[in-house]
Amino acid sequence: MASTLFRTIQIHPFLLYPTALFSRRNGVLYCTMKSSQTQTATQEKQQPPKVKVPQHALKKTVDKITRDYEAIIGIETHVQLSTLTKAFCSCPYNYGSQPNTNICPICMGLPGALPVLNSKVIEFAVKLGLALNCKLSLNSKFDRKQYFYPDLPKGYQISQFDIPIATGGYVDLDLPLEFGGGHRKFGTTRVHMEEDAGKLLHSGNGDYSQEITSLTSIYSYFSKHTVDLNRAGVPLLEIVSEPDMRTGIEAAEYAAELQRVVRYLGISNGNMQEGSLRCDVNVSIRPVGQSEFGTKVEIKNLNSFSSINRAIDFEISRQALLHSQGQSDQIVQETRLWEEGAQKTVTMRKKEGLSDYRYFPEPDLPEVILTQEYVDSISNSLPELPEAKRRRYEKMGLSMQDVLFLANDMNVAEYFDETLSSGADIKLAANWIMGDIAAYMKNEKLSINDIKLTPQELAELIASIKSGTISGKIGKEILSELLAKGGTVKGLIEEKDLIQIADPVEIGKMIDKVISENPKQLEQYRSGKTKLQGFFAGQVMKLSKGKANPGLLNKILLEKLNGQS
Repeated sequence: MASTLFRTIQIHPFLLYPTALFSRRNGVLYCTMKSSQTQTATQEKQQPPKVKVPQHALKKTVDKITRDYEAIIGIETHVQLSTLTKAFCSCPYNYGSQPNTNICPICMGLPGALPVLNSKVIEFAVKLGLALNCKLSLNSKFDRKQYFYPDLPKGYQISQFDIPIATGGYVDLDLPLEFGGGHRKFGTTRVHMEEDAGKLLHSGNGDYSQEITSLTSIYSYFSKHTVDLNRAGVPLLEIVSEPDMRTGIEAAEYAAELQRVVRYLGISNGNMQEGSLRCDVNVSIRPVGQSEFGTKVEIKNLNSFSSINRAIDFEISRQALLHSQGQSDQIVQETRLWEEGAQKTVTMRKKEGLSDYRYFPEPDLPEVILTQEYVDSISNSLPELPEAKRRRYEKMGLSMQDVLFLANDMNVAEYFDETLSSGADIKLAANWIMGDIAAYMKNEKLSINDIKLTPQELAELIASIKSGTISGKIGKEILSELLAKGGTVKGLIEEKDLIQIADPVEIGKMIDKVISENPKQLEQYRSGKTKLQGFFAGQVMKLSKGKANPGLLNKILLEKLNGQS
């Protein structure tokens, strides 16, 4: 019944747009609806003109900031948990489902519906708290965060306020070499559990400022704006960082590391494009040497790591330019949106303070009490995390470039480890995975779990090349077939008669034949054109159908060309 009712739910106009203005003209009552976007534009007209950051001056401004200003950056990250059901009811959540098909009275906030906590949410919260080196609260509680928005049917969000489940941790990461490299350690203030809100759906031309003069036009107008409550009540973990980051790239890499951690833990898919990982960035600047923080600005609508980097760099430049022109009073505490097309931030709304939310303890849920035995059992079940894996790979002698590539994806790391456990050479295994195998996956748009080549067969291929059974060139040909069709290395070598010729007598005969057939080139070689050695080597390879051992071939060829044998 509840699901049927909400499939076609429409947002009530007077609640969605509280700026409705009623006026009487010639005895008729008119309703004019103005959107918050129109309000913002009107307010901006009344304010001093905003300073624009010219594109050609952006780099120059950033360079100046490096010398004169210090950026202070913190991130609030929301991670959507991969539980089978929502946080406080038994409804499932599947991304992309038809609107309002996974809802119940609890999701809808109907009177009398009581929440029941999903125990998996606690388990996943403890896992993340331990992974981020936090101190766990053995006794925590839920709170009601009061605010109005059309996609929040209860009129409040169940969250955690003063006693979060985890506090005081940190994240270790390594910056990519193209961004200067180096190790970084960023603090995390807290991790807390909460529920997600629903989602507003908009259609039409988005013109919210037209005058509405009849019930028909009201219905037509608001039929374009609906709410989908499928996501309402989906469990989230919010990770609040310390303001330890100083550049856009540091912030982007911090967010990328959190994505790696939640994927390694198996608590979330971390897909930003699906909203499973959402980042709100707080940015302020201050003159170098000043201890006081500047005015903090929040940036939303960041749907990729590169957009986090670019949005922060733009906002730093914008604030620095205002400072340099004596207009620092125009930097106000507000929420801004990142416009990907325009590559700039724009005002969304003024930032609320904590008092606006009127937190108080959630009366319908008991305290969350953890035992040390429960925490220890989860701690003992944690997998090797990205930071530990990177340090292990580094100790193997791999370069930082190799380390970052292999540890970035948990499945790639597992594939690499399984290849090594089958006896493969460390560096050769890394090279094959990062080179030919990665190129194949990119071209075919596959993950490493989708390819037909097993880690055991990759180890066998590497061993066959290293032992001289097949050449590197033949190895690449075998690899292509194994990736696409599967099979075994030994089976393909036998089936296609690909065993490398390593008999010096047989190779010598082939070289003699090629030399005798090319007397002119031999004379030119002995007259000083030594580059012709490559010509002779190619002809021998052609004669052997690519099976001659390259090292042995070149050694014997050089001797015969120089008349030593």
